[in-house]
Amino acid sequence: MNSQYRKPLAGTELDFFDTREAVNSIQPGAYEKLPYTSRVLAEQLVRRCNPDSLTDSLKQIIERKRDLDFPWYPARVVCHDILGQTALVDLAGLRDAIAEQGGDPSKVNPVVPTQLIVDHSLAVEHGGFEPDAFEKNRAIEDRRNEDRFHFIEWTKTAFKNVDVIPAGNGIMHQINLEKMSPVIQGRDGVAFPDTCVGTDSHTPHVDALGVIAIGVGGLEAENVMLGRASMMRLPDIIGVKLTGKRQPGITATDIVLAITEFLRKERVVSSYLEFFGEGSRDLTIGDRATISNMTPEYGATAAMFYIDEQTIDYLKLTGREPEQVALVEQYAKETGLWADSLETAEYERVLEFDLSSVVRNMAGPSNPHRRLPTSDLAERGIAADWEEKEGEMPDGAVIIAAITSCTNTSNPRNVVAAGLLARKANELGLIRKPWVKSSFAPGSKVAKLYLEESGLLPELEKLGFGIVAYACTTCNGMSGALDPAIQQEIIDRDLYSTAVLSGNRNFDGRIHPYAKQAFLASPPLVVAYAIAGTIRFDIEKDVLGKDQHGNPVTLKDIWPSDEEIDSIVQASVKPEQFKQIYIPMFDLGTVEEAESPLYDWRETSTYIRRPPYWEGALAGERTLKGLRPLAVLGDNITTDHLSPSNAILPSSAAGEYLAQMGLPEEDFNSYATHRGDHLTTQRATFANPKLLNEMVQENGEIKQGSLARIEPEGKVTRMWEAIETYMSRKQPLIIVAGADYGQGSSRDWAAKGVRLAGVEVIVAEGFERIHRTNLVGMGVLPLQFQEGTNRKTLNLDGSEIYSVNGDRTPGATLTLVIERKNGERIEVAVTCRLDTAEEVSVYEAGGVLQRFAKDFLESSK
Repeated sequence: MNSQYRKPLAGTELDFFDTREAVNSIQPGAYEKLPYTSRVLAEQLVRRCNPDSLTDSLKQIIERKRDLDFPWYPARVVCHDILGQTALVDLAGLRDAIAEQGGDPSKVNPVVPTQLIVDHSLAVEHGGFEPDAFEKNRAIEDRRNEDRFHFIEWTKTAFKNVDVIPAGNGIMHQINLEKMSPVIQGRDGVAFPDTCVGTDSHTPHVDALGVIAIGVGGLEAENVMLGRASMMRLPDIIGVKLTGKRQPGITATDIVLAITEFLRKERVVSSYLEFFGEGSRDLTIGDRATISNMTPEYGATAAMFYIDEQTIDYLKLTGREPEQVALVEQYAKETGLWADSLETAEYERVLEFDLSSVVRNMAGPSNPHRRLPTSDLAERGIAADWEEKEGEMPDGAVIIAAITSCTNTSNPRNVVAAGLLARKANELGLIRKPWVKSSFAPGSKVAKLYLEESGLLPELEKLGFGIVAYACTTCNGMSGALDPAIQQEIIDRDLYSTAVLSGNRNFDGRIHPYAKQAFLASPPLVVAYAIAGTIRFDIEKDVLGKDQHGNPVTLKDIWPSDEEIDSIVQASVKPEQFKQIYIPMFDLGTVEEAESPLYDWRETSTYIRRPPYWEGALAGERTLKGLRPLAVLGDNITTDHLSPSNAILPSSAAGEYLAQMGLPEEDFNSYATHRGDHLTTQRATFANPKLLNEMVQENGEIKQGSLARIEPEGKVTRMWEAIETYMSRKQPLIIVAGADYGQGSSRDWAAKGVRLAGVEVIVAEGFERIHRTNLVGMGVLPLQFQEGTNRKTLNLDGSEIYSVNGDRTPGATLTLVIERKNGERIEVAVTCRLDTAEEVSVYEAGGVLQRFAKDFLESSK
């Protein structure tokens, strides 16, 4: 601690660390030029860094150098129950491993405050048109997840520094925004900026408040939980200047879908973005959160907004204590984190986006950054002439229409807009089409209160958008079963069926196995599509129905005005509502200590099983020699391809295993919920039915499906059979891929699954940040083709044998040796994507958990 910079913070009983003085003592005037992110990173160095290394670490930030690592100590870890539970399963397994080697397992605890919110376990089995859908879905959730919830309850009593918010209370990101983040921490007599990592790629949601919050995989979260610094290099920090004002009738969803397309084209992958400018000042925190939530969809790491009056207004609106609100404003103004103090900030790169250019938008199919202006539906071939036949679903039938995801339900304007559109539709006699499974799953219980206050909840319920959950549902592939008759018609007619949702993800195969494609849209547009019933519909021009007098009704007839929306938000959203929900939710009371620090594993569980990372093949040496390809893949491989999260079909390898274990099909649940059991989840590896493995071709065309080709026989099989075969042979494996490998959700099982299959190396044209970190955390070596070289220029077909030569140091050039079937041998230069010395250390130990176990036991001697 650098005590010479510790000073009293005026108007409070707290001290703060004067980062401005520390930075300017090294280079006068430097602090005023730093971007917001750099100021926050510098503060935690001044507060936490060893005095001997402080100057060198600060110089990295001042001089914008990126050649050395410096430590980052996030203040909190937030988890949802899928990756959070998996991380705690890993820690419970780590306790077992340490106990077996003579260590004290009770000493293995998160040392950083860890908040786990159970929000990813509920499937929408009962739609929003059914009475008591919420209660019915919650009952099913509890029954299916009894094993998981038993373990989660144990973690509350067994681990220190773990708080659990049980199921049925909301989505982690929205709760983080509305309650958990103080924006400025006051801990141990010191005020400092709140920072956090979260086990979900959408953790940057709370960046809207000026909080550096980034999504990490479960393995990286475990590293932070256990008190190890997250080593980082100064990120690329890009300024995004927002100009202009939104046009009438344009929602925050329309804006973020346009920004997502824009930023993807500007190649901001792994960057920290800072939004500023006059356009930014007019955006509410709800609007800003919609933009920050979509950070992974445009490939960035963080999407920051400065602290300003909007921040203060939001903290008051959401019921934060007056003392806390005053602390945020005082600290931000004292330390240069207030918006006015950042007018002198300098960026190496500034992008400009005009909010007035935004039109009504959707995104899809298949990618969140594939913007689809609603005015272009006909031109794009989405909308088409269609004729409704009695008793038949149309081509393009919308089988799922879901107001879902914290992306949009954190923004009262979006939710109120949907309610107003529903009210007008009801007044004119419009109805939801009968084949549409509609649902409303807000990320916070507060949404119900302000919709009741405004009288809009009954209007949504009348159209089939009753509240089905306070959880991450359809957006996460938890859309539940379809009506059997509808499902059968889709199969029998090979119908092009679709989903429309107000979420942030629409990757192929994610939303529902029978929704061939999915489209992202604002909440009011979701309601409109439930009325239309098909995506083959020009939503701007076509007739949604007729009123009581036989007059045609189109979208413009029911779309609410901005004045209507703002009037209801102002009158109906109140601080008392947030207090009513969150004060009892966070009154956790006294928790009894567990009888044993070791978990009593249930042998027959398909949800929770002692992890195998310290035994068998995983404890052996990785030779990086004689590697066979498991798959040769193209660009944009997502973690949904690598380890899907949606419903388990009985015909899948995991479904067959669960049936053998005695589970009835209706309780197979999702792949995501089984991630605490490696025997179930390793069968999800590459289980996506939309996978295109270039090793499997028929008549010159890549065959779609969860397929592989076993070498050297050349036999095509289901992916799981190939993995089993290679595991029995103890055959080390490699995966060859294109650009942006590992996009999407921050699920550690996308790395765990391939490691358990025997994959030692991934060689790709590029990696998405979180997934690359997860690979390192599992002891898988990420290698990157150098510019101009890829699987196509090398003419790779999967029949080759691979080896890796060279010393593994950060960013080193290694040699990939490729031996073709005809005996030809070529050597290819590749870049080692172990980016820091810490990552090399983790990789060489075999992974995060192995590294910690070794360090723990050595420190205990």
